[in-house]
Amino acid sequence: MVKDGVSVWEDCLKFIRGQVGDQSFKTWFEPIKPINLDDQVLTIQVPSQFFYEYLEEHYVHVLRQVIYNELGPAGRLEYSVIVDSGSTKNQPYVVTLPNQNHNKKWDRTAPTSPTISNPFEMPSLEEEFRYSNLNPNYDFENYIEGDCNRLARSAGLAVAEKPGVTSFNPLMIYGGVGLGKTHLVQAIGNKVGGADKKNFVLYVSSEKFTTQFTDAIKNNSIQSFTNFYLQVDTLLIDDVQFFAGKEKTQEMFFHIFNHLHQNGKQIVMSSDRPPRDLKGLQDRLLSRFKWGLTADLQMPDFETRMAIILRKMQSDGIFIPDDVVEYLAYSVDTNVRELEGVLISIIAHATLNKSEINLELAKQTLKNIVHDIESEVGVDYIQKSVGEYFQISVADLKDKTRKKEIVIARQVAMYLCKEYTNHSLKSIGYHFGGRDHSTVIHAVQSVSDMMDVDNSFGSQINELKKKMRMKSV
Repeated sequence: MVKDGVSVWEDCLKFIRGQVGDQSFKTWFEPIKPINLDDQVLTIQVPSQFFYEYLEEHYVHVLRQVIYNELGPAGRLEYSVIVDSGSTKNQPYVVTLPNQNHNKKWDRTAPTSPTISNPFEMPSLEEEFRYSNLNPNYDFENYIEGDCNRLARSAGLAVAEKPGVTSFNPLMIYGGVGLGKTHLVQAIGNKVGGADKKNFVLYVSSEKFTTQFTDAIKNNSIQSFTNFYLQVDTLLIDDVQFFAGKEKTQEMFFHIFNHLHQNGKQIVMSSDRPPRDLKGLQDRLLSRFKWGLTADLQMPDFETRMAIILRKMQSDGIFIPDDVVEYLAYSVDTNVRELEGVLISIIAHATLNKSEINLELAKQTLKNIVHDIESEVGVDYIQKSVGEYFQISVADLKDKTRKKEIVIARQVAMYLCKEYTNHSLKSIGYHFGGRDHSTVIHAVQSVSDMMDVDNSFGSQINELKKKMRMKSV
């Protein structure tokens, strides 16, 4: 009976399965594809150069024995090694390498059950949890969804429910500082690990990966380093932009990425910018970053900031009055991390001073933390200055009264807030009794029109502007 490469390799696998552990068989032999059998030479395709080297170093005796069993003394083994898996436009680049011992005579007396030192054994569940580096406090339950993050959160949840199965592989999440990248990445890891204890999840920052690789070079333990990463089922890499300029690290990550991706393992990465804007990274690495889905995280809107504050209050068992919640949501519009920092500071001040959390405490706390709040010229300062100039109380400026002199003063104050603060129109309206942003637009336009036709009114505005400029110096 004439055998072909496929049937020969299938028979080889039956023998190999009995010689190595299940995990080793799944990792190192299932990905191999038989290419052809020609003149007693069996050619098999392996995913990478490292894969080839690992087989030759750790399983050469098993391979020698099985080839002898199937093809006899003249049998030989060659590897077709995928150097670059290519793309839809470019064909994969492969090289053919011989079995490094193919010139040696096959030894019939080679042991049929060799003792193989395999550093690639899966850790116990206790060790696995330790290796994962995940913070259990990061989950999807406390990751507030809004327009700013809906795509990224939905994609992350889909990946967490079916790692390596969806088309979101790799999943690249990018966004500015403090917008929740690390939280979302670790939430994915925690959900995957919680649903499948056998799934080896590993979270690591790019800096830690680089440090580990550097240490491996120093200690001549690159093999062990690579072995560890190739066993991961779900790999979470944070801040990949820091791989920039580290050529050797990129090279290693490239091979690990290829191996995991080709074997259906899930890869999730985060960055502070989209792949197209990453500098100092190899083109072939950047192209792989774009294979799956790229999702961005944006600044949280007012409603999302409100929800974040309320969830934080709930989790900490703290009550914060509604007016304080709204004030914080309007005032801190930079990122989630700063908003949470302000909340922590307010709670700390109230606890240490044994005082209630109120609007005054919130304003005082923000003065010391957020630069734009009451620094130089703020809403409160403008309201106070305009009130004193027109001899109207700040309470009247915020009131619903439609008296002409109060309406004009209120419009002037809104105009100056638009001119001298970074507050949005919606935020300015909030500070004047919760008015709509369209009211602020009307106020700004009305003041501008009055300045054009009334020189006396224009002089009043310029006088107030001078006071604002003096405050800013």
